[in-house]
Amino acid sequence: MDLLQTVMLGIIQGLTEWLPISSTGHLRVAERLLGLRVPIVFDGLLHLGTIVITLFFFRMEIKALLIALGKMDFKSEEGRLIIPIIVGTVPTVLIGLFFGDAIETAFSQLLPIAGAFIVCGFFLYISRFGQERSADIGLWKAAVIGTMQGIAIIPGVSRSGLTIAVALLLGIKREKAFNFSFFLSVPAIIGALGLTMYEQHAALALTSATWIELLAGVVTSMIVGYLALSSLRRIVVRRKFYFFAFYCWFFSVMIFALGLGGF
Repeated sequence: MDLLQTVMLGIIQGLTEWLPISSTGHLRVAERLLGLRVPIVFDGLLHLGTIVITLFFFRMEIKALLIALGKMDFKSEEGRLIIPIIVGTVPTVLIGLFFGDAIETAFSQLLPIAGAFIVCGFFLYISRFGQERSADIGLWKAAVIGTMQGIAIIPGVSRSGLTIAVALLLGIKREKAFNFSFFLSVPAIIGALGLTMYEQHAALALTSATWIELLAGVVTSMIVGYLALSSLRRIVVRRKFYFFAFYCWFFSVMIFALGLGGF
């Protein structure tokens, strides 16, 4: 990869990681169109930029969570989220450990990814019918949302899209659904990134990219990711979240055409 290609992939990662349109799915398609065989560890490295931005974007809320955890305070507003985050992380980890390799193999081609985008669009669209009834996230709701996060390792299924959509369908208020989705992403992404870097760090040499080019991709994903995350919060609050379903369906048609065309 050269500098332009890593920057392009960084833009795609930063834009699609937080918007509910599947960063992994877009990266797979972009890498195929660019003729690149990129190891998973590079995609993981791009996630480093977006997770840093998540920590910065939610720095005050995360600080409050850590203070509550340090005090073993599970009754304050922040403290009540600690146990649900832990409960939601468990199914995510289990799905990744037991089904990650099988999913990676099954969705290595474009046509299955196109199908995943259709499913993702369905959940985004029906989220418009969710009734906001509660700001509390019980343990069973956290487990359901965490399971959705685990399923979102499928390329073409958006992590933020599926978790926020299901949270809205479960009657969780929009601002709380948005925040919980990203709080839940922090341990999952950090854990997956750490494991991937440990197991496959040597594969970065296969990209033929220098550290400057890799760093450019990460920094680009950070800048674009911050803008995307800010935009997504406004979109969720303004009840326009389901509009992304139409993009997912449109993009799935494009992928089907590419797949049938031999890409």
